[in-house]
Amino acid sequence: MTTIQSRAAALVLDAFLDYNARFSDITRRARRRFERRDWKYVQVDATARIDLYDVCVRETLGRLELLLEERVRSRSIWTQIRDQVERLVEPMLDRELPKTFFNSLSRRYFLTNGVAADIEFVALDSEPTTGIADAIDLNHYDVADGLHRVCERILADYPFANGYADIASCVTAIARTVAARVRASGAKRLHTIDLIRSIFFRERRAYLVGRACGDQGVVPLVIALVSTDEGVRADAVITELDQVSLLFGYTRSYFHVDLPTIGDIVVFLGALMPHKPVEELYTVLGRIKQGKTERYRHLFRHLARQPDERLVRADGERGMVMAVFTPKAWPLVFKIIRDQFAYPKDIARRQVEEKYRLVFRYDRIGRLVDAQEFRHLRFPKARFEQGMLEELLGQCAETVSLEGDEVLVRHCYVERRLRPLNLFVREAPADAALKAMLDYGQAIKDLARSNIFPGDLLLKNFGVTRGGRAIFYDYDELCLLETCRFRHLPEAREGDETRPLDEWLSVREGDVFPEMFPRFLGVPEHLRNALIDAHGEIFDADWWRAVQRAITRGDNTDIPPYPASARLQPANPQ
Repeated sequence: MTTIQSRAAALVLDAFLDYNARFSDITRRARRRFERRDWKYVQVDATARIDLYDVCVRETLGRLELLLEERVRSRSIWTQIRDQVERLVEPMLDRELPKTFFNSLSRRYFLTNGVAADIEFVALDSEPTTGIADAIDLNHYDVADGLHRVCERILADYPFANGYADIASCVTAIARTVAARVRASGAKRLHTIDLIRSIFFRERRAYLVGRACGDQGVVPLVIALVSTDEGVRADAVITELDQVSLLFGYTRSYFHVDLPTIGDIVVFLGALMPHKPVEELYTVLGRIKQGKTERYRHLFRHLARQPDERLVRADGERGMVMAVFTPKAWPLVFKIIRDQFAYPKDIARRQVEEKYRLVFRYDRIGRLVDAQEFRHLRFPKARFEQGMLEELLGQCAETVSLEGDEVLVRHCYVERRLRPLNLFVREAPADAALKAMLDYGQAIKDLARSNIFPGDLLLKNFGVTRGGRAIFYDYDELCLLETCRFRHLPEAREGDETRPLDEWLSVREGDVFPEMFPRFLGVPEHLRNALIDAHGEIFDADWWRAVQRAITRGDNTDIPPYPASARLQPANPQ
């Protein structure tokens, strides 16, 4: 006889499979959007897919309440449902995903603070990909047939409804470039190429993702495709680890790739990019909740294994909106909204949350760090540096409280830790500081062309990645560029120079004076001058207005997620 617990467990698994199917339905639309160059609806689909998880959790809770009635409040019933779910999902390769879905249900229903081991899957010591050796769904190519012929087969195996534009030239360019990259890596011979059967779509590009195996080992291989009026053409071949890592990085939006299973692809990608945390791979594949689960597990596993680890104030200037702490030896920061903001900040908590929500759903174009929202985290009180703990309890009391020997954080944002740019340019060698400063200027341009104005361009609000890229991470002043009013400074009258600026300059909400930006850079003169020489437009209101007009016209802004060096050269350059 089927028990109510068994029926509830079957309902949970059915609900997860329904979510998975709906997730795939949205994901599969990416191919059609790419073929039709329907870029507006690419973003619509991305947002809909992000929102889908919470929609399905709410629907499932409603169904559970109808099934269980008063028993839905019984923790012992939920424990038994959890155990039944575990048995049901055991044969699944991706069994950790429905377990995370169950955790979302139980935490949402019981408003769990910290971890409730009796009604959740915890498994801090387990890995979701344990026992998976390699990707299951691969296309395999033996290069003994000749690299040119192999490239012909590759494009034939990945067709598009709008066809390829000059497929012969695409094949020649890919084959020539792959051969050159293999030689540059030191390999004398390329043996095989393996490509994931599913195509990766994001923004305005499609990617064939795999590996090239030669006598010197394995290297990543990514073929980037673009859709044009004439059809699809190959745009780049990416084989350098750092460039592939950026493509799958935490500053990019999530891929739309219709995968039959996810864990094996995470293993495959992890072998190509062994430095990349498994949680970031789940996240960039669109499995955001699983990415959060793995981030939580890895952090608290680290804390358990490192009894001397301390939670300290993050390096950099103290923020007026956020209190930020970090584990000394783990590359994450925890950002908590303060109860009150210091002058001149005049925004409310809800507005700050809206800024972070905007970034979560927006095309981050490689310049905005992914900020994951967490609720009800518990940390051992003894782990906190005393000054940091006092700051949290005193200035974030609406969000942080002390419960016995534990600190409860009701709401925070978790990001990868970056070195603040203002500190980096002081500490780094001269050439690295100059490179980061120039990339800061490029970051501002990239954000502007994607309709984002950071609001506060101070260097302390930008961080530097291990590869030297400048990334914006402080979102409380961020807004859409189209809402700004860019103005030139009016001519100062005699005597105005000695008066406070606000006495002779009329400023309305939304007014921005780019000419004033250089005054607040706070960098040595040679770095300031180099920035002005390379990116002087960002200090000119006319440039910002021109970008606004382009956005209004609907001009497509294309910011490739790889450098020019990865781009393919024409097969027969003139």
